[in-house]
Amino acid sequence: MTAAQVNAIEAGRSAHYDVTIRLAGIYKYFSGVPALRDVNVEFLPGEVHAILGENGAGKSTLMNIIAGTLQASGGEITFEDQRIQQMTPEVAASLGIAICFQHPAILEDLSVLENVCVALPPSVFSDRPAQDVVQDMLDAVGLQLPLRMRADRMTVAQKHLLEIGKALALKPKVLILDEPTASLDQEASDMLFGRIRNAVATGTSVIYITHRLAELRQIADRVTVLRDGRVRGAARVGDISDADLVGLIVGRTLEAAFPPKSKDVAEETSLSIAGLSGRGLRNISFDVPRGQIIGIAGVAGNGQTGLMRTLAGLEPAQGAITLRGRMLKQQGLLREAAFMPSDRHREGVASGLTVRENATFSALDKLAVNGIMSRAKEHEKVKSIFDELAVKAPSMEAPILSLSGGNQQKVVMSRALLSEPGLIIADEPTQGVDVGARFEIYRILRDVSDAGTPVIVNSSDAVELEGLCDKVVVMSRGHVVETLTGDEVTEERIVAAAVKAETHDVESGSKAVAAQSEGLRHFLQSDNSPIVPLALVTLLLGLYVNGQNDNFLSISNIYNIFLLATALGFIALGQTIALLMGGIDLSVGPLAGFLVVVASFFVNDGMSTPVVLVGLMLMFAGAFVTGAVNGLLIRYANFTPIAATLAMYIAIQGLSFLLRDNPDGYISSTVTDWINWQWGPFPVAFLVLVAVTLCGEYALRRTRLGWRLRAVGSNEESARRMGIRIDLTYISGYIACSLLTGLGAVMLMTQIGVGDPRQGVSYTLSSITAVVLGGTSLTGGRGTFIGTVLGAVLLTEILSAVTFLSLTQTYQYLFQGILIVVAALIYAAVRRRAAS
Repeated sequence: MTAAQVNAIEAGRSAHYDVTIRLAGIYKYFSGVPALRDVNVEFLPGEVHAILGENGAGKSTLMNIIAGTLQASGGEITFEDQRIQQMTPEVAASLGIAICFQHPAILEDLSVLENVCVALPPSVFSDRPAQDVVQDMLDAVGLQLPLRMRADRMTVAQKHLLEIGKALALKPKVLILDEPTASLDQEASDMLFGRIRNAVATGTSVIYITHRLAELRQIADRVTVLRDGRVRGAARVGDISDADLVGLIVGRTLEAAFPPKSKDVAEETSLSIAGLSGRGLRNISFDVPRGQIIGIAGVAGNGQTGLMRTLAGLEPAQGAITLRGRMLKQQGLLREAAFMPSDRHREGVASGLTVRENATFSALDKLAVNGIMSRAKEHEKVKSIFDELAVKAPSMEAPILSLSGGNQQKVVMSRALLSEPGLIIADEPTQGVDVGARFEIYRILRDVSDAGTPVIVNSSDAVELEGLCDKVVVMSRGHVVETLTGDEVTEERIVAAAVKAETHDVESGSKAVAAQSEGLRHFLQSDNSPIVPLALVTLLLGLYVNGQNDNFLSISNIYNIFLLATALGFIALGQTIALLMGGIDLSVGPLAGFLVVVASFFVNDGMSTPVVLVGLMLMFAGAFVTGAVNGLLIRYANFTPIAATLAMYIAIQGLSFLLRDNPDGYISSTVTDWINWQWGPFPVAFLVLVAVTLCGEYALRRTRLGWRLRAVGSNEESARRMGIRIDLTYISGYIACSLLTGLGAVMLMTQIGVGDPRQGVSYTLSSITAVVLGGTSLTGGRGTFIGTVLGAVLLTEILSAVTFLSLTQTYQYLFQGILIVVAALIYAAVRRRAAS
């Protein structure tokens, strides 16, 4: 550190408080089990304070408490001598606390630009266009990404860098970095350390969680060690040895970092790869002798991950792969290989399953007796491998996501070993794993290799490759540029071989995928891409039916189609909001019918204008209450969206029959004429629907409200970490859904002209069908209001076409079903092509 930086730090300290954050007596319990116990620690301005500890020691829990995403069960948090009564993400952000989570809070259904805009406060964009601010932020962390690119196409490293960029953009007083370099290459890590030093020089307090002792020596001033939720020691980094740190971390001494390598080169070749070529790979060849571990190295993004996925059978390729004399094709590799992916959240763990189920679902045939699953055998095997890997879990039946990241990684390895594979493909196997467990993983990989199972390891840590591997294959731009064996396998030789390759900059984890055109590819990826085929089908169907019956495209029939589509369109817009949040609203159909029944008591011929207005107000009041109750049941009574809205479906339908057991209460013809006012071939109400749709689409793409709505459906946990008020967003969304249904009910009222409790129910299924045809995802996060309205028009057109073609009603449902299947196939094919 330069003298100028030291002076800047001292100046920062003199201008600020002596202690930025003080934690006193912090406790945290999960279901009665302590995760943190009596933690006392201080974080000072202008320094990097490292937090070390095994997986499950409480590091991430402590950081989440500081960031406000978790509430402490006891203790006190003081920020700049001010006691914080309750730390929340909003409070933390207002105090200047920024956090980069171990698992980046990136919303995959939003674009890069939208991810940044929804995460950062409006003040960041107050004086410059958002695109310029975001582009500068990306440049600062070495990312070259199209701003319109959807985040699901980003690599893990790019997501980490984007998370870091968001945090640095806030110019925080406290910067929390949880395993920031876990997926970064050396170039990106060096860049990050430079940014950290710059932040510290301005007086920022940096809290740095890591498992890598080498990083500790590079960047940290002080260190605190946690074990089993307690502080086990704290010191200046220069005053404590690595051996003492490891002893504090694991509670015991470790004799050696790596197990002994294979001394003699076996004549037998366990695995042979010859001329392997595929996506991003060119003519890869190497052998794996029995008892040896092969390492894959290179600057991140030069084909290493592609090679690992190909060897695991997940990617097609040409060439010869021979395992113990047997040629294996892609299907054979899928059966024989156990794959440990680097991105455990996307590919490593099944989030809906328990710890036990995640450990065994690839090995069920090995745990069966006479074809029947043996629970006793399963528990015995899982317990044995968990003990060997020191997996820390509340129980085998605990949700997998309740484990720390490192323990999730151990479960992934447990599954690989339990499946008794023919070869093991380990992509960054120790990423996010603590010191003690890392040594256990090295030992187990060595034991497996010694037993004759080929082991191939991809790692961005050259020291790890040097200590673990007998042979290292260095890659650049999808080619093998050097193969190191025996004494040649050193950190210096590995790094030199990767760096000296002239093609190493083709796609680094710190750079990004090469910038691609902003035109057709991005449109095909967008939520609005279904609009084009949907509009084309609507037009072609109209032309075909008109060819069979000249009256189909008459002004009167076009008017009728649009008029009928308006009621469905408003209701489907509401359904779109529910689906965008990852929910569903089954009550929209009965609600529309119920609101018409309510109106039938007030909106009648002979009633005064005030009475008619009261009736309309009661309609929307009923819609508001229904939406609020749906939202409250889901968020606070723990109902699933289907259960809550199905209960409302039944209740509202019952209320409709209580008010009117038969059709009665005829709607005022004057009101009907006003609402159904015609302008050319278009009902004015349909033009209002179009205007509402366009405004909604603008809000969905360009406003914080729309981003938050989609964020909740994309990934609720990530949205919560960003400080989005999930409950309020969800309840507001369901209220908006019901209010739009109220607008649909107004149109339905003029179409049926009477309060009939049996009407409206069919709109539940029709609205879902229109939304699905419009391209909105049933899993949340992705959708378009424009596509929904086009879907509503198409469904109404089909109904009219069936009548004009003199077909039975059966064909209406048949055509709808065929359309949904065809649309799903087209949308899936288009998005696959856009991603390629």
